[in-house]
Amino acid sequence: MGRRWRDRLESTIEATLARLGFAFVTRWGAIERGYRRPYARLALRLRFVAYPLLALAALAWLGWDWSHDRKLASAENAIFDQVITMRPFEPARSGRVVVVEIDDCSIEYYRNRGEGGWPWSRQRHAELLDALDRAGVRAAGYDVQFIERSNTDPMGDEILEAMAAGGAGRFVFGSTLPPQSFAGEDNVVPVSQAPGAFAIASPPGPAQGILLLAPYGEAMRAHSALLDADRDADGLVRDVVLRREFGDWALPSISLAVAAAATGVQPASYPRTVRINWRTRHPMPYVSAADLIEGKQVCDRKAAPPGLQGTLAMVGYTAAGLNDAKPTPVNPAMPGVQVHAEAIEALVDGSAIWMPPASFKYLLAALLVALTGFVFWRGEPSWDMDAIFVAGNLVLLLAAFIGLTAFGVFFDIFAALAFVSLVFGLCRSYAATQRGRAIGNDDYRPQFNPDRDRWLALARLRFVPDPGLDERVLGRRMREYKRRLRGFLYRGCEAVAIEGIVEYKHWLWESLVDINVLVWSGPDRATVAATAQRELQALREHLAGHDDVLPDDGSVRVASLISAAVGEDEPLATTRARVCTVLGRLLAATEERALAEHDAFAADEVQEAPAAECATPAAVA
Repeated sequence: MGRRWRDRLESTIEATLARLGFAFVTRWGAIERGYRRPYARLALRLRFVAYPLLALAALAWLGWDWSHDRKLASAENAIFDQVITMRPFEPARSGRVVVVEIDDCSIEYYRNRGEGGWPWSRQRHAELLDALDRAGVRAAGYDVQFIERSNTDPMGDEILEAMAAGGAGRFVFGSTLPPQSFAGEDNVVPVSQAPGAFAIASPPGPAQGILLLAPYGEAMRAHSALLDADRDADGLVRDVVLRREFGDWALPSISLAVAAAATGVQPASYPRTVRINWRTRHPMPYVSAADLIEGKQVCDRKAAPPGLQGTLAMVGYTAAGLNDAKPTPVNPAMPGVQVHAEAIEALVDGSAIWMPPASFKYLLAALLVALTGFVFWRGEPSWDMDAIFVAGNLVLLLAAFIGLTAFGVFFDIFAALAFVSLVFGLCRSYAATQRGRAIGNDDYRPQFNPDRDRWLALARLRFVPDPGLDERVLGRRMREYKRRLRGFLYRGCEAVAIEGIVEYKHWLWESLVDINVLVWSGPDRATVAATAQRELQALREHLAGHDDVLPDDGSVRVASLISAAVGEDEPLATTRARVCTVLGRLLAATEERALAEHDAFAADEVQEAPAAECATPAAVA
């Protein structure tokens, strides 16, 4: 009893789902016809000129964006952030740059010894510089500002000044550009007389006055550079500014000053900004300040401190509450001292990311848009274009990842591909409309109507290549013939092309690839014969009109039939059998004439066939 109840319930549910599915498909089909048929009528008017028009509109859009907001370029930073973190591997660090951090451990170590917490005395800073000197660093930047003298440690001030003078540029101290509202005329200096200033034009023009907060000592001031770091519009630091320009003069950043001191390269030889090769799996080497000052490891670290001989050090604080955190693509709170160290690493190791100019992505997008429009305008098969488009995108994506990972080159092709994908989708949609109407898809043109389409004319087209053609030439000619035939049908005609006789790449594909069937329908024999004859003649002229571009190397053969499609008061099953039999007779026909000689569409009417014949092999033999 229980099993019968379950069977009835399952049957009821299945029947309900079937009704709902049928109702949904029927209603959805009506909705699709509501917009696809007008779209198909528009395609009949525009024909293939729609593709160059679409390409021109896309190119105009690119030109407008380039001359205004450059939205395509603004996507570059967000894409860079994703790629830099998703790349499968990243280059190892050079080990030439080390961050010396004034961390919580270092501050607590001296506080526990009763020597005070933060801020440190100038004496302790001098001890840290002395430890760096004894460790053999090649150059060091100090990301701590000493704007004023100390009221409690005048001796430490003198030692720091003496070390700056003895270092002769190996130690670079920090200065800053205060806001314009900062009071104090003593801080206004001609930019040409500011520490580290260099000309970026020859000859340089007059130097303007700037506000500058530099270290207190003369030697420290002479060997100082800017600590300011700019962020992008979204608040992230991706590119480090290496110099601040004031007319024909510029002031170096502390990163540029340290790199120039270590390499001997003039600051003016470096670019204005540098994009860091941000890494996540190869961290920057760190060493605690207390470990250096004490000459032993007093801070608990999992790894031994790196050797400093011949390295470039960047000193700064990372302790909680003191950390000058800056958001980067790989760390939302990266210590500012590491940002400067990353810039030094990029300069001395040559690991900076090279990026083509912003115009590159616009030129790439324009090229791909023009190519897309040209390919669809030629009438290339859309299924081939789908595969090529996907494969091309994958190749470009792979090239972008390889370029960034292995060569430090970032080609922002992603925004361009996204834009071109939109254009490709529109072209693909338009091509689907052309194809849908050509094959008689109900969504794009009225379907067969037994009350109106009482006669059928059918033509079997077969491309016969000239004997002795090379296999590669034959394949090219077959493809060209298909492209021309497709172009003729897509431009709009009364014929309906029957597809799906043999699936693409089916085991019979090679045998039937050269066969196409066109069908015309009409109310009487004379009308349908005249229509078929007119369009076959137009097809002949269309194919012959391209011979000067690429010779046919073959001929098109035609077999044709005319038949009554619908008998008087016959059931639908009989009509289906009749059409099926006519199609079978056409495919099996042995008499063919060249399309160029097909001056009359004349064929005997096929006798009516019973419904059962459509299902038997004899009917199409």
